[in-house]
This record gives sequence, C-alpha cells and structure tokens, in this order.
Amino acid sequence: MLKVLLVDDEMYVRKGLYELIDWMDLNMEIIGEAENGAEALNLIESLQPDVIITDIRMPILDGLELIRAVEKMPLLEPVFIIISGYHDFKYAQQAIRYGVHDYILKPIDDEELTTTLQKSANLICNKRKHIFLAEGQASNIMLEDVIKGHVQKEDEHRYAEMLGINRNSSLLMTLIELQTGLDEIKITIEQLREAVHSLESNLCKMFISEQQRGTFALLLLWPDHHQGGPALQDKLHNIHITLSKRFNLDIGLYAGTLVKEIGDVPQSLMAAEEAAKHKYAETGGVVRYTEIKDKPLFVFNVYQDEVDHLILSLEEGNRPAYHKIVEEKFKLFHMNRFSPQAVSGSLLRYITGILAVVNEMGGNDEGLQQLKELAQQSHEGWNLRLMKNAFLTALEEAEDYVSHLRMERSKGDISKIKRYIDANYTENINLKSIAALFYMNPVYLGRLFRKSYNQYFNDYLLNLRIHEAKKLLRQTDLRMYEVAARVGFQNADYFVTQFEKLVKLSPTEYRNLLMGNEQRGAQCQDGT
Repeated sequence: MLKVLLVDDEMYVRKGLYELIDWMDLNMEIIGEAENGAEALNLIESLQPDVIITDIRMPILDGLELIRAVEKMPLLEPVFIIISGYHDFKYAQQAIRYGVHDYILKPIDDEELTTTLQKSANLICNKRKHIFLAEGQASNIMLEDVIKGHVQKEDEHRYAEMLGINRNSSLLMTLIELQTGLDEIKITIEQLREAVHSLESNLCKMFISEQQRGTFALLLLWPDHHQGGPALQDKLHNIHITLSKRFNLDIGLYAGTLVKEIGDVPQSLMAAEEAAKHKYAETGGVVRYTEIKDKPLFVFNVYQDEVDHLILSLEEGNRPAYHKIVEEKFKLFHMNRFSPQAVSGSLLRYITGILAVVNEMGGNDEGLQQLKELAQQSHEGWNLRLMKNAFLTALEEAEDYVSHLRMERSKGDISKIKRYIDANYTENINLKSIAALFYMNPVYLGRLFRKSYNQYFNDYLLNLRIHEAKKLLRQTDLRMYEVAARVGFQNADYFVTQFEKLVKLSPTEYRNLLMGNEQRGAQCQDGT
C-alpha cells in the first residue's frame, strides 16, 4: 500500500482530504499530516512517504522550499502533488519545472484528485519495476502493460524508450496459436523468443508475451515506409514457416491492424482476436484482420437430420459411411465459414446424440472416453484437420462401444429366449416363430444362439425334447404317439426317427431295455 503525507497549513483542508478520497480503493493510506514545510520535512525523513500532497504557501517553509529540500535527500523520490489557489498559479508552474507530478487548483475536485493520485500510483509502480527488476523482467512487465492498455498517455514516450520503439515504426499485434489438439506439448516462451530472434532486424523488432497456455502475443515493430503491403505479408508467412518447422507443429498466426501509438495496441490485439475467429474459414495458417474484416462467419450448429444420419451409420457399424459424412461435413465447415464456436457446437450436438443412444442401450459415458474428452475441449489449440481426425477416432471408439453394448444386450435377450424354449418345448415352436416373438431376424437369432451356447438352435431343441421323452419312457406307460405329443413332436414317426438318431435305440427298444434290466434285478434278489 502506498504511503501518503498531507501538508497544508489549513486543518480543514487536511481533514477534508481524508473524507474526499477513497484511499483504500486506490491502495493508499495517509500516514501523517503537517501544517508547514519544516514539520513535513521531519516527517518525510522518518516516514518516507511515496506521495506528498502539499500546498505552496505555508509558514516557516513553503511548498517550493520543501520540494527543493527533499530533492537533496538520498534514496528518496516521492511523487509531489501541488494543491494551489488561483493566485498561486505561477508558483505551481515553477513547481512543475522542479519535477512535481501534477497540481490541483482549489477548491479541490474529488474526481480530478482521484485521477491524479491514480497516475501517481502508476508512476511509482513503473519506477519500482525499473529499480527492482532486471532489464528483461521490466521489459516483460512493460510489454504486458502495453498489451493490456495500462499505459497512461504521458508515459508512452518512456515505455517506447524502454522497449526500443522508435517513432518511425508502426505496431502490429499478432497472436500465435500452437495447434496441438489433444497432445500435451509444452513450448515455453523462451523457446519462442529464441525461434523469432533470427527473424529480427534493426527495423523489425519483436516482443513475445504468453497470453494463456498455447497462445502467445507477438508485438511486431514494422517500418512505416513498408506499411501493410506484400512485405508485411511475407514477414508474417516467414514467421509462420519458421515456427512450424522449428517445433514441428501446426501454427496459427492471427494478425491485427497496424497502429502508430502505444495506446492503440489493445485495438490491434482486438483485431487479431477477431482474425482468430476465422481460422477454420481461411487456409495457410496466417489470417490477417484486413483480409477478413468484411467476411461473414456462419454461427449456427448442424441440423438434427444431419446428426441422425451420422448416428444411424454408426449404429449400423458402417464405418465407411460415417467417415464419408464427417469428411464432407468438415469440408462444409471450411467452405461455409463456420466460426470456431459453431464447429464446437456442431460436434457437441453429434456427441450428445451418440451419448443418448448409448444411454438407451444401458451404457454410459465411461465407454466414450475420447468423445467425452473432445466435448470438454475449447476451440483454442485446434485446426480443422486435427479436430476431424480426433472426431473420427472418437467415433470409431463409440462404434466399438455400441457394438459391445448390443452384444451384451443380446446376451440378455438370448437368455430370455433360452428360458422360453425350456418352458415351451412341448409346443409347436421353431426358430422362425421364436424370432418373430422376440422381434429378431431368424438368421441373426440362429447365429447368436450358436455363439452363446455352442450348438445350433434346432440341436438344442431336439436334445431337450428327447431328454424329456426318455424320462417319460422310464416313468410312465404312455404310448409312443402320446410321448411324442407330450414333448412337442407333431408326428410320431418323426419322433421315432429322431429318437433313434440320438439314442441309437428306438423308443420301444429303450423302454424294453429298461424293463429287461428291472426283471434281471428282481430275479437276482429272489435268488438271494
């Protein structure tokens, strides 16, 4: 917090200053008061204030004498603000020549004083940057101030001198986007600075600042005599090619507008950000605001019937079909100048539709990790090629998961079908009738049954019926046609034929064999 000393021979002025200004909001605090210059001088030595607000005409030691005395103090460079009446205007002018930061005419206006204090705070902050930071660090912080528009008009010349910006140069803000997609590739700001250093010259300097992960701001100083013609375009393409080759990455370069004043740099940055919105609509990796400013962007998502078409192909496992749909859709994203938000929104609509299908099949997003990850991405760090490839890979994962869910679901269905057969084998059932009952294709049901139980449907049904027929032959004296009817055979002769095929005995032989064994057993018991 900055320390403020109030110096005025009128107590009500000092007290009024306490109430007039929101000192906490300015990150300042009043550490003392003095009613003349001599008293103030003693306080300055002990309290070492950052800002001194003083009147000019005071007893013992006036304001001008106070300023001169403080100038002689070592290691003290407070900011002076003069408050003066109209009749002291000439004194105030003299104080300004002594290096006083500003002056306020009485009666004091709170807005004017607040603005002046804020300027003073900025001045002190900048001085401290120079004192306590290495030159490179100070340059970085000052560059941030320039980009964010935190430079006061009166400080622009000092910033220009510190950064080496000459009056014969225009300034151009350019955004550098490292397009890595889902890959975790870290490029540091030091690596970028080293890469562009070879492209600098006495007439063309470059400063780099990191905006967010994977995006950097490049401030380009461009000679006025070149203006914004082919030479600038060549320079931007040269930067793009150099960075792409150096890091073996896709790079997006988005250039704003040329400006003359440091205070206009934020406008150039805004233009660069607008150019970045056209990255999917332009080719070559370099987008200049001057070339796209009058071009519209498509900001709507895809239609639902397009979503349904892709999802149908995916459900059917028709990979070539949905690959073709995606290829054509991404071409339209480019040709129709979709904005990044519109592309992201369109993909999210596809992803939401696929997730709905998966949920209906009893699945969840845990089986759609790549689609889930893609849905969580912003458009920064992507181009259409990377996004298309990531989307296709995610769709293939989704296709495999849907196929897995269908198989799991079929296993549940086939268990129901088996239980139905076990309960209704005595009826006139067959593969076709059961398939119709369970709304399945009979060929598919036959394959699924064999895959699930390692035998054909008809073999299972026949074995079940013959097993039950053997039980009836052992436990009852039913006639053959009655046994056949009881186990689901409509024709007794066909029953006999199938029984002989499996048991190697006719039903009668099987029963007689059992009866013969029983008689021999009884004779053995009588003999004993």
